[in-house]
Amino acid sequence: MTRWLASVLRSFGPALSGLVWALKTQRNLQVHGLATLLVGGFGIWLQLAAWEWCVVLLAVGLVWAAELLNTAIEVLADRVSKEREEPIRLVKDAAAAAVLVAALAALGVGLVVFLPKLWHLL
Repeated sequence: MTRWLASVLRSFGPALSGLVWALKTQRNLQVHGLATLLVGGFGIWLQLAAWEWCVVLLAVGLVWAAELLNTAIEVLADRVSKEREEPIRLVKDAAAAAVLVAALAALGVGLVVFLPKLWHLL
């Protein structure tokens, strides 16, 4: 059991390494990181209910996952070819669109969760 658990824990290494690399090198992920801190601070300040935290955390996680996948696709596409090729441009654009869709969905969640609470403070 101990060897199995150690093996499972070691398997997180590459994922954590990728996350650290992406945070160090990708400006958009750094922006998402700042947004995540702001949302977390607002959530604490506004005392979100448990279900609200669940929805907000899912939305934040979706944006992060989309941005990380977009980054992976861009790195791989650049490795395949540095030339301006239409199929590669389309792949990169579609991956970027996935991030946009996730971010817009997260914005919608944020408006639904935070606006009523802010409105009551006025």
